[in-house]
Amino acid sequence: MSRATQVAKLADREKTAGRLLKSSADKFYDPDIDIDWDAEIPADLHFHPEHRISLHGTELWERLTPQQRIELGKHEIASIASTGIFFEVLLMQMLLKQVYKHDPTTDHVHYLLAEIADECRHSTMFGKACKRFGVPAYGPRRWVKQLAKVLPVIGRGPSAYAAILVAEEVLDRMQRENMSDPALQPLIRMVNRIHVLEEARHVTFARQEVVQGMAKAGWLARHYHRLLTAFVSYFVALSLINPEVYRAVGLDPRQAWKAAKNNPHFQETIRYWGERIMKFLDEADLVGGPGMALWRRSMLLPA
Repeated sequence: MSRATQVAKLADREKTAGRLLKSSADKFYDPDIDIDWDAEIPADLHFHPEHRISLHGTELWERLTPQQRIELGKHEIASIASTGIFFEVLLMQMLLKQVYKHDPTTDHVHYLLAEIADECRHSTMFGKACKRFGVPAYGPRRWVKQLAKVLPVIGRGPSAYAAILVAEEVLDRMQRENMSDPALQPLIRMVNRIHVLEEARHVTFARQEVVQGMAKAGWLARHYHRLLTAFVSYFVALSLINPEVYRAVGLDPRQAWKAAKNNPHFQETIRYWGERIMKFLDEADLVGGPGMALWRRSMLLPA
C-alpha cells in the first residue's frame, strides 16, 4: 500500500470517528436516569415474542401453559441480555487494546473511548433489567466463558471486529423487531430502543474497520480471519440461549436444548437475526473455506 493511500485511509477513519463522536454527544442515554426501573411489570404482557422463543412449535411447547410460555420468554430474554453483556465485555477489552496502541489525541481513539463508555452503560442496563425481572443473568455456559478468554489475545484486525459484529447485529436485529411490539413489556421495549439507537454507531465504526482491514490482508491473513470469525460466531449463536433457562418451566435442560436446536422455527429465527450481518460478512470475504461447517452448525446459514 502506498504512503498516499495510507494517509487517505487514516483521514477517512478520522472523518468517520469525528462524525460518530458528534452523534454520541447528541444521542446519549443514561439507564439510571432515562429508564423507570420501578415501573409496573404487567402480568399479562410478554418479555419475548412467542414465535421467537426457542421451543415454539415443538411438542414440549404444546405442553406449556400460557403463563409458562411467558415465563420461558422472560428467562430466554435474560439469557440473551446477559450473553450480550459477556460479549460487550470482550469488545471493551479489545477496544482498550486499540486505545493503548494509538495516538490518544486523534478522533479515532476518542471514539473508541466513547464506544467503551456506551458499552459500559449497555451492560449496566442489561444487568439491571435482569435484576428487575427477578431472573438470573445466565450468560454463556462456563466452558464457553473459559474458552473466550483467548479472544482478546488472538483476535486482531478485521476478524476481531467481525466476530463482535455478529453478536451486536444479531442482538440488534432481534431488538428492532421487539422495540415496537405492543405485546411486550414497556421496560423491554425501552431497553431495546436505547440499545438499537446507540448500537447503530458501533456497527458503522466496526464495519468500516472490517472493510479496511480485509482490503489490506494477505492470503494467509484472510484465511485466518475467515476461520476465527466462523469459530467465534458459532459460539455466539449457540450461547444466546443457556439451557438452564428451561428449568424455570420444569423442563429438563438437556432434553429441551436438544429439541430447540432441532426446531425449524428456532433455526429460522437464528437465520433471521443473522441475515443482515451474514450478507455483510460474505461481501467482505469473511465467509468461506474450512469455517463453512461451523457457519452451518451455528444456524446462521442454511444447513
